[in-house]
Amino acid sequence: MISKTYNPRDIEDKWYSYWIENRYFNSKPNPDKEPYTIVIPPPNVTGVLHMGHMLNNTIQDVLIRKARMEGKEACWVPGTDHASIATEAKVVAMLKEKGIQKRDLTRDQFYEYAWEWTHKYGGIILQQLRKLGASCDWDRTRFTMEPSLYDAVIDTFIDLHNKGYIYRGHRMVNWDPQAKTTVSDEEVLTKEVMTKLCYLKYKISPQTPDGGTAGVDDEYIIIATVRPETIMADSAICVHPDDERYKHLHGKKALIPLINREIPIITDEYVTMDFGTGGLKVTPAHDQNDYELGLKHNLPIIDILNEDGTLNEKAQILVGEDRFIARKKIIKLLDEAGFIEKIEDYKSNVGHSERTNAVIEPRLSLQWFVKMKELCQPALENVMNDNIQLVPPKFKNTYRVWMENVRDWNISRQLWWGQQIPAYYLQDGTVIVAKTKREALRKAQHEYQLFALTEEDLTQDPDVVDTWFSSWLWPITVFDGLKDPNNEDINYYYPTNDLVTAPEILFFWVARMIIAGYEFKGELPFRNVYLTGIVRDAKGRKMSKSLGNSPDPLDLINIYGADGVRTGMLFSSPAGNDLLFDEKLCEQGRNFCNKIWNAFRLVKGWTVTPSSNEGGQVAALPIAWFEAKLNQTIAEVHDLFSKYRLSDALNVIYKLIWDDFCSQYLEMIKPGFEQPIDQATFEATIGFFDKLMALTHPFMPFITEEIWQDISPRGEKESLCVAEFPKVAPFDATMLANFEIFFEIVTNVRNLRSTKNISPKTELPLTIKTENQALYQPFESLLVKLANISDISYTTGKAEGMSFLVKADEFFVNLEGELDVEAERENLQKELEYTLGFKKSVEAKLSNERFVQNAKADIVDKERQKLADAEAKIATIQEALARLS
Repeated sequence: MISKTYNPRDIEDKWYSYWIENRYFNSKPNPDKEPYTIVIPPPNVTGVLHMGHMLNNTIQDVLIRKARMEGKEACWVPGTDHASIATEAKVVAMLKEKGIQKRDLTRDQFYEYAWEWTHKYGGIILQQLRKLGASCDWDRTRFTMEPSLYDAVIDTFIDLHNKGYIYRGHRMVNWDPQAKTTVSDEEVLTKEVMTKLCYLKYKISPQTPDGGTAGVDDEYIIIATVRPETIMADSAICVHPDDERYKHLHGKKALIPLINREIPIITDEYVTMDFGTGGLKVTPAHDQNDYELGLKHNLPIIDILNEDGTLNEKAQILVGEDRFIARKKIIKLLDEAGFIEKIEDYKSNVGHSERTNAVIEPRLSLQWFVKMKELCQPALENVMNDNIQLVPPKFKNTYRVWMENVRDWNISRQLWWGQQIPAYYLQDGTVIVAKTKREALRKAQHEYQLFALTEEDLTQDPDVVDTWFSSWLWPITVFDGLKDPNNEDINYYYPTNDLVTAPEILFFWVARMIIAGYEFKGELPFRNVYLTGIVRDAKGRKMSKSLGNSPDPLDLINIYGADGVRTGMLFSSPAGNDLLFDEKLCEQGRNFCNKIWNAFRLVKGWTVTPSSNEGGQVAALPIAWFEAKLNQTIAEVHDLFSKYRLSDALNVIYKLIWDDFCSQYLEMIKPGFEQPIDQATFEATIGFFDKLMALTHPFMPFITEEIWQDISPRGEKESLCVAEFPKVAPFDATMLANFEIFFEIVTNVRNLRSTKNISPKTELPLTIKTENQALYQPFESLLVKLANISDISYTTGKAEGMSFLVKADEFFVNLEGELDVEAERENLQKELEYTLGFKKSVEAKLSNERFVQNAKADIVDKERQKLADAEAKIATIQEALARLS
């Protein structure tokens, strides 16, 4: 017996365990079935479930469940990313609690602690995804630091180096002073912060290039900067060549305040004349744009910061101070020495490390890079020509701009946790790239004829590769496609079908996976990329822990159930558009579950009689109608899925169940109080439930499984998750159109009762003024039931009663004896006065010759139609008043 109330906690663990025990989510190559593959965007091993994960993984689960029900060999591969920076920070914090410093450990000792932490905490997020209902093949779970995937990264590095795509060089990078490593552009979050804009006086040097004097000893050029602590690293001052204010300073030199080092005043069109003072301090070691300017003008590079963000000896002053402490102190020193003209509050966009929240420093550093320009070409071409589809396609232009302006990829990170770069150094600095120290020694002995060399003479590069350098191989390495290029899995499941991810990593991960696919497999890694939006709160703010505006997904599941939260996330999340999340959406999802549950309880509670009766004949038409409506919706759902409009598909199903099935169909076929229902109608209704649960299952897997299993006993190892997804079938469009007319009639009668304060229990006669009596005759018994009509008559002439129009026909409801005549007369009089006033205003507009001559023809026609409608309404009201007199 189905329980009175729907309690998701009673069924979710039960059915998830059932699915796992019966291995419904497991997949293996099957040549008789079409593969459908999704690889999960691997969450950081440090991560816990957040709202973005909820949206992303719900979408993936909807897609994979539908494919599984369509008879495809559905394979959803889960896994986690080792997240070098984040994990190392967690391990260092754990060690600190134990009184251990990383610097006191060997690399191997640190790895023992890192693996200990990973085994203890690394699987939390994957366990949480089970609560959501994620139907991953958990036996296929991969981790980017497991041996097979580790080796694939090392082999890839060596392969690209041998092809000339990987090199080592000094370049400007994003530096995280807290983690003491480079970070990728994706890991830099720009935040708007309030800071001080200091206007500094740089004295013009009296010395001219020819040895003469400049003339004025106290002339200054004013430079505005938010980073006064970097003035000791200045290499030049730059002005626009056409700026009249500074033309007399071209070729001269200025003195850096406090340290009095001379720097040249150069000219370049890069400088914006109307921004700030029009003068720019050029600090090549500490700004990317300044670095490019320095290369162009052959300026010296003076790096005054240590890797931890403190000032080094090259700064000459404030040595050893943290950069931000130094900023406060140097402002005071500059002010005391008279070098500050003024200070203003200023909003500045500052890059912060996503992992540590430290302010990023642009830093010139010796790093490993991948040459990207040539590697990018197949990945650019095959997205532009739609071999790989971006959904929505609006992101193609963003992708194109990124790829056409691609920079070389900095892949080295100054960390221990990760795949260690397979490069070995001889004592003279010679670099040998090889998989092991033994192979490096062999190469050194044979290529450089250094036969006396031993392994002790080789030192491996201490850096690890960027985490993205392992995850860009993800669609290949999860199937061991580099280790064993022709294994059964890679040949069957690759290329994968759909990738679901966020637009902010379109270049940093998606594009790089496409690059890797063409470089290492010679083909695309996936066919479609579904780009989700960002989950924001009702005020439009991105959900984050720091703002405190992000609910705990597991708390939401506990309150509303997994199905309620899943549908809540999807009710308003079209591809590529941000989701304005409101907890009320989850409440709506829970209410939808309750609606389905109560409807099923209603049907299961009916007494069924095997004999046919009048009710069965009455139900024949609603059954035919709902079958047509169901098939129409199934076709629409298939079409929406093909366009990745999953939110729209869910809303179509929601309307079908809530409005069409519960509010219309069940009302039409339900028996009278304590009356039985005929067998045929009951079986048809149960059959509809069966199909509705199958159609809804990808979105709401738990409640649909519970009801589907209760509809009739299933055999062993039968589950809705492997039942057939409803197929497209023909439907009677004429019947659907006729029923829309019927529903409109019922609505009008009900509205008439409501406005006239007549009880729904009061039977009313209905007269239909029509030339097409045959259209309405099939609906007579349904009109009697749903609109509580006492009798139905037809006429082509006059009729008595309150009237309304549906299509071309007029309907009259005789309210004689049921109506409060005085109240009705008063209401009609008010409506008449309003309509007469409206008619007068329209007539005034149409009598204005200027309006009629100058307005567009369609606007004038609309006004004339308003006048005709008003006149018709006035006539109707006057007739009604006459009948009441």
